[in-house]
Amino acid sequence: MKIVVIGHSGHLDKSALNDLCEDIGYQIAKHGHVLINGGTGGVMEAVSRGAKNAGGIVIGMLSGNEKGNDYLTIGIEMGFDASISSVFMMYNADAVISIGGRSGTALELFAAYLKKIPIVLMANTGGWTERMAKDLVDGKYFDENRIVEVKIAQSAEDVMKILENLGHTNGIVKM
Repeated sequence: MKIVVIGHSGHLDKSALNDLCEDIGYQIAKHGHVLINGGTGGVMEAVSRGAKNAGGIVIGMLSGNEKGNDYLTIGIEMGFDASISSVFMMYNADAVISIGGRSGTALELFAAYLKKIPIVLMANTGGWTERMAKDLVDGKYFDENRIVEVKIAQSAEDVMKILENLGHTNGIVKM
């Protein structure tokens, strides 16, 4: 599957959040999935590092003139501002994992939801991910339209169990 990971682009330092992101990236790659993200810093850099350390494929979809992080297998210069690139990124997702995040993450979450892409919110990571997790309709939807069920994970292991239950796309990568 093509797994898009979204979240905070600021510096993570050596923290529990950084370790969680690296573990998620590592697990995505070890399970044979392709990691896609915005390709810059913060959550994106940490998950990219984890996936690269596991020998995985990491695709960064870069906004504007941004420089990709050092862990990308492929950096795609979108040529658009972050809001447009964020929405286009969802056209390549089989599932989305959200970790923390600010307004860009919120935009990506809603874009994924409207495209009926399965979403996994990482619990206790702050930002829009945490806000959305606390206010789900019926404990599993962003709104009353009930477009796609949203899952909440407590760990990288939880994420992988959720992804495995979604199935696979036979390795086809839409670009």
